[in-house]
Amino acid sequence: MQIRTGDTFDPRVIALLDHHVTAARAQTAPGSAHALDLSGLRAPDIAFWTAWEGEMLVAVGALKTLSSEHGEVKSMHTLQTTRRRGFGGRMLRHIVTEARARGMTRLSLETGSWDYFKPAHALYRAHGFVPCGPFEGYVEDPNSLFLTLDLSPPAGR
Repeated sequence: MQIRTGDTFDPRVIALLDHHVTAARAQTAPGSAHALDLSGLRAPDIAFWTAWEGEMLVAVGALKTLSSEHGEVKSMHTLQTTRRRGFGGRMLRHIVTEARARGMTRLSLETGSWDYFKPAHALYRAHGFVPCGPFEGYVEDPNSLFLTLDLSPPAGR
């Protein structure tokens, strides 16, 4: 798998992102879906990546800069037919690495709380994310799950 800067004008990327936004909104209560559309991914505070296996797009992911120390995982999605092959985990590790390289000490995310999102919950928890409260303009919502990861270097280093 090769991860590279995402091209939001590539028709393959547009199709996968359209599926991601449509599926997320269909599986979330009205007003509780926070998936970024193409214009949101083109914002200056967003770094966006695509993952490829050969010429096949297999995953996307983004990092939103909330502050110099805090980032948000956005638009994590793996192609349905390639799930359970480690692509989502590799994309998430890439985002975590990028956040650390940018000096961030906290990485957070919001995802749906419904059964559809349980595989995502398992992925994030397996990578050390823990529940937290709403952050950066989000509000408490039973349809949302908020998670965070402490990126601070261990004490004594």
